[in-house]
Amino acid sequence: MTELPEGWRIRRPVLDDVPEILRLAHASDIAAVGEPDFTTEEVREALTAPHTDPARDCWLALDAAGEIVGWAYPSNASAGDRDFLEVYVWPERGVPALRPLLALLLARATERGREFGHDPYTVRAGAIPTEQPWISALTDAGFAFLKQHARMTMPLTAAQVTVPEPAPGVTVRPVRPDDEDELRRFHATIAEAFRDSDHPATDYETWRKRLADESSISWDEWFVGEVDGQWAGVLQSSDSSAADNDGWVRSLGVLRPYRRRGVGAALLHRAFAAYAAKGRTTAGLGVDLANPTQAARLYRAVGMRPLYEANIYQRTV
Repeated sequence: MTELPEGWRIRRPVLDDVPEILRLAHASDIAAVGEPDFTTEEVREALTAPHTDPARDCWLALDAAGEIVGWAYPSNASAGDRDFLEVYVWPERGVPALRPLLALLLARATERGREFGHDPYTVRAGAIPTEQPWISALTDAGFAFLKQHARMTMPLTAAQVTVPEPAPGVTVRPVRPDDEDELRRFHATIAEAFRDSDHPATDYETWRKRLADESSISWDEWFVGEVDGQWAGVLQSSDSSAADNDGWVRSLGVLRPYRRRGVGAALLHRAFAAYAAKGRTTAGLGVDLANPTQAARLYRAVGMRPLYEANIYQRTV
């Protein structure tokens, strides 16, 4: 069933909808994982990300009373050969909007793939294992299970302001945000570190534009790791969860020759210390559990645990 109930309608979102969309996302999060997992900044990022046009790519579903009960949008910041599709609905009463919104996203994904110059075009979507109506909608639409993704978290305490001694030869320093060459190298390190995964890469200009669109950047939470004076890895933080008093690791990348030498742990401990010094209560990040570098093992070793795990589904259009 891909038609809305009688009296319901679809419209495009605008930035003025952010507060109501956030309430919807929080209700969906609480039903799925027991607590809110979306912020105001993340809603804005979803609506303004590179290669996402709210007037063409995003939809809201409204019930007969005119209340927002569903939100759908794609994500593909690099204009690569893959979209990630997101549909949030109000628990129970918004479920009738799931399949209509998914159908709109799939039809638009075919157009986006053509516009980006890809044929075929891959689409993915994530679902918490308990979200059975969403999983049913995905499988009925031709999606198949691919792998799992985890949201890792850990509590922060005042004691974590003190950084543990890193492994011999490993040092960590803040990034130099006014040095354009250093930022290019920082971005290139992330791209290289994720080359052996299926993490979608973005070019430097797209990456910089995304940063420019953010409401704030805490450069003192970005770090470079070195081994015996040689550039070895980087950690990029995000302010997206700062309003909720959380520190968020957006990207952690260690170059292949320097893996298993304590660089990743040193970068994480330095970031945790920066978050704790600001009074943040938790630190979090997302990880692909199929990542060949076995990053989840590192995150567990430094004290992080899964808040939840999500199934990733995939199909082509």
